[in-house]
Amino acid sequence: MGIDIRNIEVLDDGMVEVLKTKSPQQRLSIAFGMWSSASKQLTSYLRSQHLDWDEKKIHQEVVKRLSHGAIRLPKSISGI
Repeated sequence: MGIDIRNIEVLDDGMVEVLKTKSPQQRLSIAFGMWSSASKQLTSYLRSQHLDWDEKKIHQEVVKRLSHGAIRLPKSISGI
């Protein structure tokens, strides 16, 4: 099966040059900031769409979506 180009995000050449000037710590900080922003936005979105969910359920869904299902919460946390 070949690579589906529609599923690959490609960095702009200018952004590549900017990132090359950053230290590994700076790049990690940028990545964490992007992840943190995505988490906050997703949390707000889920709160607005699922008014019946408590904070625990919202957190579980955020974790599931941001980890692409790679994280399995322990039964004590997930309630499953």
